[in-house]
Amino acid sequence: MEKNKYKILLVDDEEDNLSLSYRTLRLEFDIIKTTSTADALAILKENPVDIIISDHKMPTLDGVEFLKKSYEICPNSIRLLVTAYSDSRVLIDAINYAKIYRYIRKPWEPTELLLTVRMAIEFFQLKKGNDKLINDLKELFAGTISAIIEALDAKDSFTLGRSKRVTFFALNMAKQLDLPVEEIGKLELAGLLHDIGMIGVSEDILNKAEALTEEEFESIKRHVNHGVKILEDIKQLKEIVEIIRFHHEKFDGSGYLCGLKGDEIPLNSRIIAIADSYDSMTSDRTYRAGLSHKEAMGRIEEQSGYQFDPKIVQAFKAIIGDSLEEIRVFELSTETQHGTN
Repeated sequence: MEKNKYKILLVDDEEDNLSLSYRTLRLEFDIIKTTSTADALAILKENPVDIIISDHKMPTLDGVEFLKKSYEICPNSIRLLVTAYSDSRVLIDAINYAKIYRYIRKPWEPTELLLTVRMAIEFFQLKKGNDKLINDLKELFAGTISAIIEALDAKDSFTLGRSKRVTFFALNMAKQLDLPVEEIGKLELAGLLHDIGMIGVSEDILNKAEALTEEEFESIKRHVNHGVKILEDIKQLKEIVEIIRFHHEKFDGSGYLCGLKGDEIPLNSRIIAIADSYDSMTSDRTYRAGLSHKEAMGRIEEQSGYQFDPKIVQAFKAIIGDSLEEIRVFELSTETQHGTN
């Protein structure tokens, strides 16, 4: 029995070019071809494909616009643009808005096209593997994560709901930054587990009514090490552990544990850093009242470029209003449900 072939949609208004692409790829792949972008969009609605290859210069709808529309129908397909242009603006638009994996410059050789498509297939396989891994991990550790969060909440009232709020803020920033699905999945796990090391901090320190001494604050800082040690032996969580390890680094290099700065800090760690700091600032502690939203946002803006990545500060400013409203609505609905039970 023949192994199922990957399915490719070819779109080119020039019959000769379409036929050459078809002859180049037909032995290895299941090909659907058309000269019409309108027909191509209709095909995609009925027949999801693994790869879409479109010519750039076409009547009615150019390749970038077509691929942009194709993303709305088949977001998981890999998109390739065939173009004679080398205009950087066009290519940037194709990457940003049409979500293309790569462009193929005209005139191309059959071996070049075949090699590029094979590479795209490898990327497609890797992406599917990563998506499945994240979903499997979330399912595998769902019970464990819930138990850990409940244990933290019971140990320290300050942590009550914190992991979920921090994760919620982080995921909304990730969507604002248009991060890939697999990165968002990793971020969700890291957000829920980022404070797991607090389990190893003395309750006397966590519940202290006065401001912490320098020595006690050093003990708090060690929660990152505690968290890493708890999780590092679980090989499936390797990338999650790295996000947690660096979420207290600062953009200017003055943070801990390693003094990383700028892009040396993993992007997901930089995202969690802002979500974690905002929630910490606005939460009440035994020795101080939480800051207002306005005061906390003022401090975050002051620390843009110092403690925080300026790009992520902008993303946080864009999502925080709606995020807080969603949390408020959720909490009200939860209270109503509890009141009627």
